[in-house]
Amino acid sequence: MSSIDKAEVWLRGPLPGLLPALQPVGHALLQAREELEDAMEGFPEKLLWHRPAGAAAVGFHLLHMTGVLDRLFTYAKGQQLTALQLNHLAAEGKPAGEGNTVQYMVEQFRLEVDNALAQLKAIKEDELFETRGVGRAQIPSTVTGLLVHAAEHTMRHLGQLLVTVKVVKMKAV
Repeated sequence: MSSIDKAEVWLRGPLPGLLPALQPVGHALLQAREELEDAMEGFPEKLLWHRPAGAAAVGFHLLHMTGVLDRLFTYAKGQQLTALQLNHLAAEGKPAGEGNTVQYMVEQFRLEVDNALAQLKAIKEDELFETRGVGRAQIPSTVTGLLVHAAEHTMRHLGQLLVTVKVVKMKAV
């Protein structure tokens, strides 16, 4: 493995097919996917819903990161959430909900990042600052605002997930 392969995603060069303005979004999502996959390798199912000191469980972060990408990218397309998306939102913190295994949730996140990257590649430069409504209240944002928020929100929850993984593994020893 070369030193460039070990570098963080943003240091590996531009992502093909993405506008320069969207490179940081793509880089952040790929970085999140890599770090999440590393952190979750061999993670015990029995620890998935532990909430140390009342913090959100690893399972919540896995479901939430996937759901947020789906929802924010839906808004960026100028669409409203479907009933299925709203149901997934309501189930994000529930261990008995769909996708309650580590492997399933990691795979769903991987697929959602793939979907997001495909959508990023389809965005034209003249769309970047178009207004988009968020939520039922149609709070105004822009395509760029939604995409940047999707990346930063994903990284924020990744950081929380990484810490929670370490804490619950340490407590389980």
